[in-house]
Amino acid sequence: MNNRASLYRLLPIAPLAWGGLLLFTRFVPPSTPMTFIAFFVILSVALTSTLALLIYVISSRLFASRRYYPTVHQAMRQGALLSLVIVLNLIMRALHSWSLFMALTILGAAVIVELLSLAKK
Repeated sequence: MNNRASLYRLLPIAPLAWGGLLLFTRFVPPSTPMTFIAFFVILSVALTSTLALLIYVISSRLFASRRYYPTVHQAMRQGALLSLVIVLNLIMRALHSWSLFMALTILGAAVIVELLSLAKK
C-alpha cells in the first residue's frame, strides 16, 4: 500500500475514533474493568491515528531529503509508540502506581524500540 492510500485511510479514522471516545465516555459509566479496557483501546486508536498524521506531516515538511524520505508506515509506527507511552502512563495513573521513574522507564523503552527499528534499515 502506498503513502497516499495509507494517508487517506488514516484521515477518517482519527475523527471517528475521537467521536467514539466522546460517545463512550458520555454514555458508559466506568463501573467494570471491561469499560476501562474499552476506554483505553479506543483512546489508543484515536491517539495512534492522530499522532501518525501529525508525525507524517511534520516529518515530511522538516526532514524530507534525498537520503531520508518519511513514509506513512514509519509515522504509524512512531505514532503507535507514542500512543503506547501515553496510554501506559494513563493506565499506571489509573491504578495509582504512577511515578516519574516508571514514566521515564516506559519512555526509554519506546525510544530503544524506535532506535532499533531505525538501525535495522
